[in-house]
Amino acid sequence: MGRLRQHMMADSAYAQIQGSRPQTLGVAMNDSPAGLAGWIIDKFWAWTDHDGDLDNAFDADHLLDNLSVYWFSGTAASSFRLYHESNWRLPYGHSVVTVPTGVARFAGEPFRWPRSLVEKTTYLNVQDWQELPKGGHFAAFQRKDDFLRVIRDFFRSQRF
Repeated sequence: MGRLRQHMMADSAYAQIQGSRPQTLGVAMNDSPAGLAGWIIDKFWAWTDHDGDLDNAFDADHLLDNLSVYWFSGTAASSFRLYHESNWRLPYGHSVVTVPTGVARFAGEPFRWPRSLVEKTTYLNVQDWQELPKGGHFAAFQRKDDFLRVIRDFFRSQRF
């Protein structure tokens, strides 16, 4: 809870602006490649397990590839809309998810919920819970092998 409180106080303004003014922010991002890079790289810095050096976590070419997708497609605003649209839905906890769910919790994720709280407040049918010692919010990008392994392990354990 302390980690979540710290995140909410110091690092959640992005969710407020993306949730309330996605188009306004999107216009700014589509007008300035430096602004877009600053916005996105800040999230990689804040939400990644990197021991103080982002180069430890990501190859510069991969970060530039990520930025290029947003820049050349002009999709910053559409990526922000998720936050706006989520503000108008009923809280997730009102829906029961019956599909078997696997959770991979990476150590560097800024908002990591305990399993008991996830199961109590989201009504997920958690069948698999993995705690990984490295990685962060962008685990599929940063820790590809670990991410793929937990997905494969989960689906191997299920009978559909």
